[in-house]
Amino acid sequence: MTDTAELVFCPLGGVGEIGMNMGLYGFGPAKSRTWLMVDCGVSFAGPDLPGVDLVFPDIRFIEAERKNLAGIVITHAHEDHYGALMDLWPRLEAPLYMTPFTAGLLQAKVYGHGGLNIPVNVVEQGARLEIGPFDVELVAMSHSIPEPTALAIRTKLGTVLHSGDWKIDPQPGIGKPIDLKRLGEIGSEGVLALVSDSTNAVREGVSPSEADVAKALAEIIRGAPHRVAVTTFASNVARLKSVALAAEECDRDVVVIGRAMKRTLDVATELGYMEGVKPFLDEEAYGYLPRDKVLALCTGSQGEARAALARIAGDDHRSITLNAGDMVIFSSRTIPGNERAVNAIINSLVSEGINVVTDRDGLVHVSGHPRLGEMQELYGLIRPKIAVPVHGEPMHLAAHARFARKQGVEKVLVGYNGTMLRLAPGKPEAIDEVPAGRLVKDGNMLLDPEVSGVAERRRLSFAGVVIASVVLDRSGNFVADPEAAVLGLPDADGEGDDFEDIVVDAIEEAVESIPRKRRRDPELVREAARRAARAAVLQRWGKKPVCKVLVSVID
Repeated sequence: MTDTAELVFCPLGGVGEIGMNMGLYGFGPAKSRTWLMVDCGVSFAGPDLPGVDLVFPDIRFIEAERKNLAGIVITHAHEDHYGALMDLWPRLEAPLYMTPFTAGLLQAKVYGHGGLNIPVNVVEQGARLEIGPFDVELVAMSHSIPEPTALAIRTKLGTVLHSGDWKIDPQPGIGKPIDLKRLGEIGSEGVLALVSDSTNAVREGVSPSEADVAKALAEIIRGAPHRVAVTTFASNVARLKSVALAAEECDRDVVVIGRAMKRTLDVATELGYMEGVKPFLDEEAYGYLPRDKVLALCTGSQGEARAALARIAGDDHRSITLNAGDMVIFSSRTIPGNERAVNAIINSLVSEGINVVTDRDGLVHVSGHPRLGEMQELYGLIRPKIAVPVHGEPMHLAAHARFARKQGVEKVLVGYNGTMLRLAPGKPEAIDEVPAGRLVKDGNMLLDPEVSGVAERRRLSFAGVVIASVVLDRSGNFVADPEAAVLGLPDADGEGDDFEDIVVDAIEEAVESIPRKRRRDPELVREAARRAARAAVLQRWGKKPVCKVLVSVID
């Protein structure tokens, strides 16, 4: 380690994956760096983590350095950038900075969680802050949510532009458009490194504007003869406004369904983003409106089982029904991993004669991330010496790296979560690895996956569980017949024999084969009974369940 001051970047989440974004900038000598955290995001558990709700970055490294953490800046209010704050901020308790919309959504989430207090420094787009040795400017960007910001992070060793999520959209529908003028001025000052979004680095061209989606939605809704339901990301306020204005054009009232969407609209309305929009109606009004005069705006675009659309599709919603001839518009992109759940809902709707419209059928959604044409414009404005691709899976990072080299960037650094990259002084390169992994939200506990019980739950899902009880006296005799319960197994084997009886017979035979004196050892009896039960099930069924045997010795 050196005593020379260095500027380093170290991602703890969001690099090599999409979601769970968290980046650290460090300044100072290696033994006494001051840290700035950018974003504190969450990811959602897939079927490989049964019982788990959320996935967080492992913050053990920065938690150990919390006394040197000068602040946390949130670039925008998407869950993958701020959704971990409620669980992780109490472990860090560093000054927290975010724009009014992000602060409003966080406050709405925190409300009702008794005793949880997260103080926030609310700052506007364009603000400039002193956070320890970092001079941080929040630059207005365009994205699929209000008030997205890039961060121009100035230090004595150079300036880093951390892009956050962005695209170039001169008509974002809500809030300020991207401030290309200011980005160009920052580029003219000299930028050491650009740490930027890679999500669409595999796509040529330029992303369409939100204004284009608004026009297409209006045309589709105008042509619908009966009820229309639109599902989209609850945080996409511009899309919600576009749908509301399109509905008004078509003489339809908008009914809002889903708590997350209601919460977002409350915050957006309070901040003035829904001016000019006719008041929304609660779901109780749905049943009283004529079939051709209603539009339902609902959560569930990603196939979430508990969201409004899934319950509507399953005819399980208390207030909302759809019938043959009605229309559902998916004004969203299916996040990788959610395809099966989304397709199940679409198939359910289609089987009931409901007309489903997706982005394959028309311009009902645009990405909030830049394609290569937009990336080229940003690189032309910023002209960085170093490029660091982030926010993407390995294929996105590699495509971004190839692109940056074609733009003539002197040095491209591709790292992954836990890779510490030195940006200055000297040669830009990876200099260290820090602990980086995942924490899972299991019920109300935050745990390492290795100790969460997830691995055993996964095994249970494949071959079930056998639980048995053996009661012996001090001489090693059975006090009562063994008992067994089987869960997740067939009721009987191929010959019709009950699996509980099969397990009991195997355990009796195994225990009786042990010399009586050795039966006084409960551990020996337990293991013999467990092995016998498992072997008997394997022989009859061909699978190995999880087997637990309880042995009791009484006087």
